[in-house]
Amino acid sequence: MPVTATSLDVLAIGNAIVDVIANADDAFLAREGMAPGSMRLIDAARAVELYERMGPGREISGGAAANTLAGLANLGLATGFIGQVAEDQLGTIYRHDLRAAGVRFDVPAREGEPPTGRCLILVTPDGQRTMNTFLGASHYLPASSIDPDQIAAARVLFLEGYMWDPPEPRAAMRRAIEIARAAGTTIAFGTCADFCVRTHRKDFRALINDGLIDILFANEEEAGILEDSTPAEAIESLGRDVPTVVITCGPKGAVAIRDGQRFEIEADPVERVVDTTGAGDLFAAGFLAGHVQGRPIEQCLRIGAIAAAEVISHYGARPEADLKALVAERLG
Repeated sequence: MPVTATSLDVLAIGNAIVDVIANADDAFLAREGMAPGSMRLIDAARAVELYERMGPGREISGGAAANTLAGLANLGLATGFIGQVAEDQLGTIYRHDLRAAGVRFDVPAREGEPPTGRCLILVTPDGQRTMNTFLGASHYLPASSIDPDQIAAARVLFLEGYMWDPPEPRAAMRRAIEIARAAGTTIAFGTCADFCVRTHRKDFRALINDGLIDILFANEEEAGILEDSTPAEAIESLGRDVPTVVITCGPKGAVAIRDGQRFEIEADPVERVVDTTGAGDLFAAGFLAGHVQGRPIEQCLRIGAIAAAEVISHYGARPEADLKALVAERLG
């Protein structure tokens, strides 16, 4: 059943996933056959097996697009989420957490199997996170969850690259893109992970070539894979093909190209990096907040850096501080 139309600053489509975060050392990752800092999809059996082997975990609602929306809501924007949980305990927790963060989430829960998705995240002492994701019910988001009136009323539609993998969500996103383009809604797209780009490079490139992406978010590695070139060359080529390109470069900061003009910022200083989960998601939140508010692109980048620095200073991918206050203090 579609949600009721409402005017939103940012409406996003993404995975509804509960993050289970636990500390681990490099030896544990090696025993489990994980490359440090990687993200991989796992099935239900592996999710149960790995959960049993992990240390004590913290359960925090996550999902890339939802994390971005939580950051945007914290920054004072009106947001909505299109995603799917199951009718189970984790689904109830997820729905409560997202709504409590100030995000509108009205898509009905899916009955039966599979259960709500979860991401098992191992954080090493250097703050690096290694993610193992079971998509669960998110994998079956139907096109019927797309409300044309709501998309038409939103200023920005933000799409999560992770959702391009399963066929049902991909069909839902294609439908949403058609509606947004017809309505004049700005379309923002996050590539999310290197494996997403490797798997769907042709489709992502087609979206760009067809002029269906207005704002592209990626990190420098993903940009290089997308363009089959060095990151530096990829940033320039993407800048020629997309109206606004935003590339995060970890501790080196970020680069944006808008209408052929290049902008760069340094990363915001952080006293101690605790958990890098959600850094890119919150950077996107800060940038989009500035974009919706009509700020200069340099300020959009700076707000992104402020939000990213806050989220990596603690566990979990949702902000814990008042981002709106931090931005007002720093930028006015």
